[in-house]
Amino acid sequence: MHGREHRLAVRHKVWLDAGGRFAVGDGGTDLLRAIEATGSVRAAARSVGWSYRHALAYLDNAERGLRRALVERTRGGHERGGARLSADGRDFLRRYSRFRRRARSAVLSLYRAAFAGRPAAARAARRARHHD
Repeated sequence: MHGREHRLAVRHKVWLDAGGRFAVGDGGTDLLRAIEATGSVRAAARSVGWSYRHALAYLDNAERGLRRALVERTRGGHERGGARLSADGRDFLRRYSRFRRRARSAVLSLYRAAFAGRPAAARAARRARHHD
């Protein structure tokens, strides 16, 4: 079709809802990892390309939805302030990361079962039509 073949690739998106409302997704877990790495919500937000204000609102929404504090924050600016994941935050991130790895693997298996060999079969069918 159109003289070029394109390789198919599977993509999927996963997030958690709480009470029918968005709670957290992959972007939020990226933020949590960045908070753990940087020790700062502001620096973590910058590293994932979010505004500080968006990061704070996201964390508040996620914590409300999950009904647990994910981040322990200390006020005080550059000198005395900081943030780190709470024990619940570390546990949540560990569980979510494991879940996402398994979900990614399951989606890939389903994709392969549904589409394995299709491009080669399509090429063979086209060749057969052209040789008739």
